[in-house]
Amino acid sequence: MNRHKYVGMDVDQSTCVIEIQDKAGNFVMETYLPTRASELRAFFKGLDGRIHVAFEEGTQAAWLYELIEPLVEDVVVCDRRGEKVRGNKGDRLDARMLARQLRQGELRRVYQGERGHRELKELIRGYDYLVEDVVRTKSRLKAAFRSRGLKCSGRAVYRKGDREDWLKKIDVDALRARVSSLYEQLDCLMRLHKEAKDAMITGAKKHPSYKLLVKQPGLGPVRSAQILGIVGTPHRFRTKRQFWPYCGLAVVVHESSEYEIVDGQRRRRKRPLRTRGLNKNFNRTLKMVFKGAAKTVIAREPFKQYYQRLIDKQIRPEMAKLTVARKISAITLSILKTGEEFDPNRVNQAVSDSGDQ
Repeated sequence: MNRHKYVGMDVDQSTCVIEIQDKAGNFVMETYLPTRASELRAFFKGLDGRIHVAFEEGTQAAWLYELIEPLVEDVVVCDRRGEKVRGNKGDRLDARMLARQLRQGELRRVYQGERGHRELKELIRGYDYLVEDVVRTKSRLKAAFRSRGLKCSGRAVYRKGDREDWLKKIDVDALRARVSSLYEQLDCLMRLHKEAKDAMITGAKKHPSYKLLVKQPGLGPVRSAQILGIVGTPHRFRTKRQFWPYCGLAVVVHESSEYEIVDGQRRRRKRPLRTRGLNKNFNRTLKMVFKGAAKTVIAREPFKQYYQRLIDKQIRPEMAKLTVARKISAITLSILKTGEEFDPNRVNQAVSDSGDQ
């Protein structure tokens, strides 16, 4: 008999607290295991029945998913942020709650990607971290100069040929030494940044869809690589309506008292939707990619005409740019799903997306 068992795991760096419940919610067992591959693999191999496992997204989530997924029926990596905690909280209680929520289908699954995309995903993560480090170092450099009343707008302060002149302007020896160290950090980070960028693009070129995406206006090699690594399989999004929230491009609408009864018939009230801005839970890199692409393409055809038609409809410029970003993301999803090349003639067929804003 293939009995279903539901396993909740509370994981930290050293220990996994595990509780197992059956289909009726009855307690089956509880155990504590070290967070090591050999012990976890042996434990799940020893379980009988149809095993469903849940644990929270975190530093070790990808590793645990790869380790456990081949051994059980299903693995759910979940996001429980925003849940209200009532009463006490602890590792055992968290494991019990995860098992219960898994059994009742209440967990929000976090996509872990397919094995073929995980390498590219790690390359993208390394590139993004280096971009953040470069920006942080540049900000510290300018802050050091501003602390002595020196104006340093623009990029001249970063040029190697001008650095000696900039260092001479600092009248404090200790600060001059710190700025010199920051220049050395910047040189090292810029070299690593280039290496990470080249590795990411090389990894993206292994995917068949890269040649299609890179031809789309506004994307280019870096943005195409980021899309491929983050989206993974496009078929997990049924339509663009599911893709937009993931990219942070979905407008949140709050409504109440939507209907009224007129002559015994239900009728929707005729009043404008009350929007509350864009959705807050999204992938930040994808939002940056599509909004950056929209800013690039509105200056040239075919999106220039599309953008102008939105402006002519009295749509605010910021909302028109959002609509262009949504259009680009919808085209990208279609390209990934169908394998067809970008067709510029289809961009201006209709401006129906403006109604989605």
